[in-house]
Order: sequence, then C-alpha cells, then structure tokens
Amino acid sequence: MCGIAGRILGVPGKVGRDLVDLMEAQEHRGADSTGFAVYGMPRESGHVLRGMGFDKNRIDCDIENLKATLTDHGGDFSADPQVISDHNKHYCFRIEISDPSDMAAWVRDADTLTAEIEIQSCGRSLEIIKDMGGAIEVADKHGVRDMIGTHGLGHARLATESSVLPNASHPFWARPFSDVAIVHNGQITDYFTWRDRLIRAGYQFLTENDSELIAVWVSDQMKQGLTMEQALKKSIISIDGVFTYMIATPDGIGFAKDRFAMKPLVVIEQNGELAAATEEQAVRRVVSEETDVINHDGPSLMGIWGVGNRSMAA
Repeated sequence: MCGIAGRILGVPGKVGRDLVDLMEAQEHRGADSTGFAVYGMPRESGHVLRGMGFDKNRIDCDIENLKATLTDHGGDFSADPQVISDHNKHYCFRIEISDPSDMAAWVRDADTLTAEIEIQSCGRSLEIIKDMGGAIEVADKHGVRDMIGTHGLGHARLATESSVLPNASHPFWARPFSDVAIVHNGQITDYFTWRDRLIRAGYQFLTENDSELIAVWVSDQMKQGLTMEQALKKSIISIDGVFTYMIATPDGIGFAKDRFAMKPLVVIEQNGELAAATEEQAVRRVVSEETDVINHDGPSLMGIWGVGNRSMAA
C-alpha cells in the first residue's frame, strides 16, 4: 500500500519541492513515515552524511563517537554538524565530511554504533531525509522544499512487514556505496533466506524492513561487478515477492517490477524530464501540461532513465 515516486529535472532546480508534491498526493497510501532522496550538484571531494540518533539527550556524545570512527580512517568533519530535533526522542543530523581513506571500512566501523546513531546516506550528491509523519510534516521539519538538485526519489510508508520506527522509513541507502538510494512498494517473501545469505557474506542489516534487503542485495551485485541494468534484470528472477522498486544513482533512476505485476507504476516523460509514481494523480500534480501517461503495468519490467545525457547502463 506504500506510495513511491521519482523525479528528474532537465536542469537543476527545486526537485525537493516536486518530490514533496508527489508524496503529498500519495499520503493516503501511508503516513507512518515519509522520506526523500535528493540528488544535488555533486561535490568534487568530500561527502555529506545524513542520519539519525535515537536519544536526543546523547547528541554530543553520539556525534563525537561517530567523528572518532571517521578520524580513525583518515577523514574528519569539514563543517559543524547540523542537528534537527523536536518533541520526538530521536534526532536527525547533516554533516559534511572529508573523504575517509577506505569508505567501506569506515562505514563498517561506523555501523557498530547503530544502537545509538545511524548513518542513513553518504554521498557526493545524495542526501536522504526521512522521518515520522506525512509529506508536509517531514518536509517542513527538514526544509525539503528548498532543496535544489537534478533528481530524486520519494516514499510514503504504510508499515506492513516491520515496526513503525523512524529508521525503518524509506529511502534506503545501498551501503557502503555512496550515492545509491532505493524506494520500494511491496513485500519480499524470501526476505529471511536472502538476509541470512547476505549476513554470511559480511553485510549488516540495520532494520527488519524487507525493503532494506533490496538495497543490500543491489550493493552485493554491484560489488560483484554487475551494471545497474544487469542488477535490475537479475533482481526480477532472483527475489521472490510482489514489488516495484526504484533505484537512483547520480546518473539517473531505474526501476524493476516483479513477475506478478501487482504493484503499479505510472510515468510521464516530457522534454527530457521524468515524473514517476504509484498513482497517476500524483504525477499530474507536478506535470501540469496535458500529456500521455505511460502505465508500466506488465510483469517482469525494468527500465532506466538517465539525467541529461548521462547513462546508468555502463
């Protein structure tokens, strides 16, 4: 019942505003939590961390512990952390960092702190913002409407397979690969089988959300050398369940649908731009001109949309 969305602009602009509109239009599909993955202009060096701590009484301690893991790997904070908190027990943060010597090794060490503080995205252009509540509530709290970029993803969650927790919200980061994010609508029926295999391969799961499996599974396929197109195709025959998911990189957005085609996806492509969502009325919210809607309603479908002249297939 969740709602998902993707947006690509022809030139950098208020992609955050459009993602909020896409998700507000689908809030009836789930308002347990809402999340956004926004791709801004890429940095030449350094990364932006977005994440969450689970006890706002520990903010200073948690962030110092996170910083210590980073300095152990040759990185450091390059600006003062920005912390966002309200009446909830958890808090959110945004931190600009210099590059660690080994991203995967640092993320592995930072993930040992996840009982207290959790990195939810790391990217040169990607920032994942997710929190409890509907689209407007989350957007206002985190300033999503003002975020400038080229493309992004959105998700409205109705929890069906795991608890209503702030860190179980979408999008999920395909850790430890920077700048890769995933949103998903559906249920993965062989979740525990794949989870056990991936844990034995050395991956860590931070939630019990079956959607996180797709992010970790794609990470593993990328590590093995598959292209995005190959990973999308393989997922359709390798993962059991009913699902439509979208995956984003700095170069664009891809999607895959299961063999039963039970989860909808509609798309408007126009003048080098893209609006995609679970429902047609959502894409009509951000594309005012009268134009045809493509309904990707068949089984075992996949596709890739690049940003500008970039390609995700290579």
